[in-house]
Amino acid sequence: MKVTKDLVAASATPMVLGILADGESYGYAILRRINELSDGELDWTEGLLYPLLHRLERLGHVEASWQSVAGERRRKYYRITSSGLAELAEQRRQWETVVSTLKEIWPGDVRRLAAIPLEGRA
Repeated sequence: MKVTKDLVAASATPMVLGILADGESYGYAILRRINELSDGELDWTEGLLYPLLHRLERLGHVEASWQSVAGERRRKYYRITSSGLAELAEQRRQWETVVSTLKEIWPGDVRRLAAIPLEGRA
């Protein structure tokens, strides 16, 4: 199962800000972390991540700096700002509302819903 583009787009900002809240990181490492945390269900591309990082930078939610690591090429590292932490807190509040509402709509075991024929659903 792959997560739909709409859900990926809606959840991308809080995921990236959440990862950066743990410490600065660079693009490829963020992509790997998303893939790890989702057990491969979220397979983001550079085409999704870098425009998001640039937008977050324009908004002042992240800052970027080029850094050199011995024996490797320069990388652009991103770190969350105080504005980004405030945005992350707001995003988290909104997602908690969405998740709790879905839990009310889908009580108990979601697998049970899949077994109910569409005609039998309200």
